[in-house]
Amino acid sequence: MSKNKIQFQEGYSLFELFNDYGTDKQCRQALFKWKFPDGFVCPECGNKTYCTLEHRHLYQCHHCHHQTSATCGTIFDSTKLPLSKWFLAIHLMTQLKTAVSALELKRQLKVSYNTAWSMKQKIMQVMKERDDSKPLSGIIQIDDAYWGGEHRGGSRGRGSENKTPFVAAVSTNEDGHPIAMNLNVLKGFKSSEIKRWAQTHLTPGSTVYSDGLNCFPAVKEADCKHVPIVTGGGAASVDKIEFIWVNTMIGNIKNSMKGSYHSINSKHLPRYLAEFCYRFNRRFNLKDMMPRFLCVAMKTPPMNGKLLKMADFMGNQEKIYPDSC
Repeated sequence: MSKNKIQFQEGYSLFELFNDYGTDKQCRQALFKWKFPDGFVCPECGNKTYCTLEHRHLYQCHHCHHQTSATCGTIFDSTKLPLSKWFLAIHLMTQLKTAVSALELKRQLKVSYNTAWSMKQKIMQVMKERDDSKPLSGIIQIDDAYWGGEHRGGSRGRGSENKTPFVAAVSTNEDGHPIAMNLNVLKGFKSSEIKRWAQTHLTPGSTVYSDGLNCFPAVKEADCKHVPIVTGGGAASVDKIEFIWVNTMIGNIKNSMKGSYHSINSKHLPRYLAEFCYRFNRRFNLKDMMPRFLCVAMKTPPMNGKLLKMADFMGNQEKIYPDSC
C-alpha cells in the first residue's frame, strides 16, 4: 500500500527550527525581513536610510529620527519574552498534528500559565484573521454543528444554553478530495446569519451542497449555487457522499479538541476552530508554515489581554495579505 505523500512529508523539524531561529538575534533578523521585505522604510516619513540601536533593538530613521522596532505594531509588540520562545510556540502550534494546550505550552516554554494562554490566543488570532480573508471556492460541503453539551436541568438538543453553533464548510476538487475548510461561529442557524457568513467566506459562483435545513438556501444571496439534499437524519445520513468530508472534519476536530483541552470558553471558540482550519489548509507544504505565519503575524495588530478576552468575532476585518502567506 502506497503512503500518502501529504501525511508522510518531512515537515519542519525542531533541529531545523533551532538552526534557523535558535537565538533572539536570528528571530529579530527574520522579523525585520518580514516587516520590511524591500528594505527599511520609515513608517513616519518614508525615508530608507537608518541606523541600528543594538542594545535597545531599535531602528532610527536618518531623516526624522523616528525610532521603530521589528516587533512594533505586531502580535509581538511590547513582549518581554525572548523571541525564540515565541518562535518555538509558533512551531509547536503549526507543525504538530494535534492541538497544543496552553498548559503544554507552559511546560515546554518554561513560562507561567497566563503567559502561555496569552501567547496561544495571539497566535490563534493571527490564524483566524488570515483564514477569514481567504474565502472557499469550487464545490463546497456545508453542515451545521455545535460545541458543548447539555446542562442538567437545562434545555435539550439544539436549544441547549451550553451549546455554541458553528457552521462547517469544506471545499473539494473535481475528484472529491478536500482542499480547504472553514469553521465559523454563528449567532444561530438563521437565514440572516448564513447569508452574512456566505458573503464573507464563499466565492461567488461556488456550488454549495447542504442538508435540508431551512437557513442554508441563504447562500444564494452570495451568488452561489445551492444544492439541498434531504438526508432524513440518522446514522445513514452521515455516510452520504455529498457530506462525507464535512462530517469527517467535524468528527476529527471535536475529538481532537476534547482530547487536548479541558474546557473552552465559548467566546474564544472561534480562535480554537481557526487553529484547526489554518493547519489543515496549509498541510500541503509543512516546511513553509513558519515563514507563511510570520508574514501574516507582522501584519496583525497587537492585542492586549483585555482585547483578547473581549474580541468580537462576529465582525470581519478586511486585510490584504500576499497570496504566498
